[in-house]
Amino acid sequence: MKSSHQRSLELREALAGAKPGSVILLEPGIYEGDIYVENLKGEHDRPITIGAADPLNPPVIKGGGECMHLVEPAYVEIRDIIFSGARENGLNIDDGGSFDTPASHIFLRNLKVFDVGPDGNRDCIKLSGVDHFIIENCTLERWGSDGSAIDLVGCHDGLIEGCLLRHGDDAGASGIQIKGGSCNVTVRGCRFEHSGLRAVNIGGSTDLQYFRPQPPPGYEAKDVTVEGCIFIGSEAPIAFVGAEGAIVRFNTIYCPKRWVLRILQETVSPDFVPCRNGVFTDNIIAFISKEIIETVNIGSNTAPETFYFARNVWYAVDDPSLSFPSLPVEEEEGVYGIDPKFIDPEGEISTLNLEAQPTTRELTL
Repeated sequence: MKSSHQRSLELREALAGAKPGSVILLEPGIYEGDIYVENLKGEHDRPITIGAADPLNPPVIKGGGECMHLVEPAYVEIRDIIFSGARENGLNIDDGGSFDTPASHIFLRNLKVFDVGPDGNRDCIKLSGVDHFIIENCTLERWGSDGSAIDLVGCHDGLIEGCLLRHGDDAGASGIQIKGGSCNVTVRGCRFEHSGLRAVNIGGSTDLQYFRPQPPPGYEAKDVTVEGCIFIGSEAPIAFVGAEGAIVRFNTIYCPKRWVLRILQETVSPDFVPCRNGVFTDNIIAFISKEIIETVNIGSNTAPETFYFARNVWYAVDDPSLSFPSLPVEEEEGVYGIDPKFIDPEGEISTLNLEAQPTTRELTL
């Protein structure tokens, strides 16, 4: 029987010889981490695939500083693999610091990443300087105390869909963080179970030298959409932080611990716009009034008056008479105090119809 070290050596050899169109299938078993590869490049119609020989019995890449780190890859798909026990990041993909040549066309499917860190800024999946990417049907659990399940720095044109994130309400900085000049990213149909202090951090705080592109574009995140997701717990399920023009719609938010959403500005510079033009519509929010400090936490150097709220359903579980939120602007067609009649809200929750209105769509919670 092969050792984890032998399996890892064979994987490194296969990756070193990979060419456009190569398919590398890993047999079941444990592989040593610290897999590091530069310039792994497929082509548009011939991507390089790294996956499981048997998706029902996936391989496990375990331990090391990082389970796997790809530098300046292009047209690479990674699927049906488990990453666990890394000290720093589970899966790290970046542009190698060459901001003019981003990593591109990265597809991550059916991955499981867990038990990363646990202390410090440690992420399950970290992407820096990656354009044109898809992360779908991944399960991410237990990341670093100051880290994220998915951390995007200077990433563009991406989709995160159908993922499950689990941690704790006060463990881990965020579930998904989108910052550092990131633009045109959609988070769709994901489930956040107690996924850090901020389940989705639209923006953040990035040192100026790490922004992509350079010079910094004047925002942490722009044109981010969060839709059709389910949020359970977290101090704040949604945070707009130095964001320009983000949309949050058709989500279900259940029992946030301190705020429903936050409007903050953590990167303050004359060249940066204040956090502004956020849209929060067609969501269902069920909360315990005695746990909510305020509906919307507004920080300094922001422009809350530019936000738009419409057609949200607000329900205080402990006292329906307290269902009326305090918002920075008047809401259009809001619905207040009507019980959404969730069934087993901490259990399985169906994906919501993105086309339906919150007052008419069916909920199975």
